[in-house]
Amino acid sequence: MALLNETWHLRSRARQCSATGTPFIEGQPIVTAIFPDPESSGYLRKDFLEEAWKLRADEDETPFSSWRTTYSPVAITENPQTVTKQGAEDLLRSLVEEDQEHTENTRYILALMLERQKLLRETDSQPTSGGTLRIYEHRKTGEVFIVKDPNIPLDQVEKIQEEVMLLLSPQPMALDAERTPEAAPGGSALAPATPSPEHIQPQ
Repeated sequence: MALLNETWHLRSRARQCSATGTPFIEGQPIVTAIFPDPESSGYLRKDFLEEAWKLRADEDETPFSSWRTTYSPVAITENPQTVTKQGAEDLLRSLVEEDQEHTENTRYILALMLERQKLLRETDSQPTSGGTLRIYEHRKTGEVFIVKDPNIPLDQVEKIQEEVMLLLSPQPMALDAERTPEAAPGGSALAPATPSPEHIQPQ
């Protein structure tokens, strides 16, 4: 199996041009390109100065995907208040790295959620023999996530969203099945709150 944490979840943008070795400057236009990895079934990421990208020869390797972006240094710390967003990010990272077929729907819904929250942006989509691959870039860290579009039927979207929200929710307090109302403080039964997940429609 390929080293999935290096080929489907591609780490943050480089600090220097892959072609010239010139350090990037904050705010500078650069080109990010994804190439097939000759040693695995996944992909490699390279970042280029815009000028160096334009000077590539016709015989140079053809990228699987490429897009223009702006270089910014990766933030070292994250805001501890963004607990829910960070939880969704961590879950997506984990599932993309594991790359299990049964999590394709969940990965796609997570990517849509994070895109709606302006944390991810879809930079490209590429058709393959196995289906369409959507390429997302993290707006802050520059990480790239390659996510397969599972073409979820509309009548199943809400159910999958609810399953994802349960994965992101704190574990509900365990209640004894035989506990009586009198056993609860104040003589009232305890009931867990029902989450109200945001409804997300696929683009």
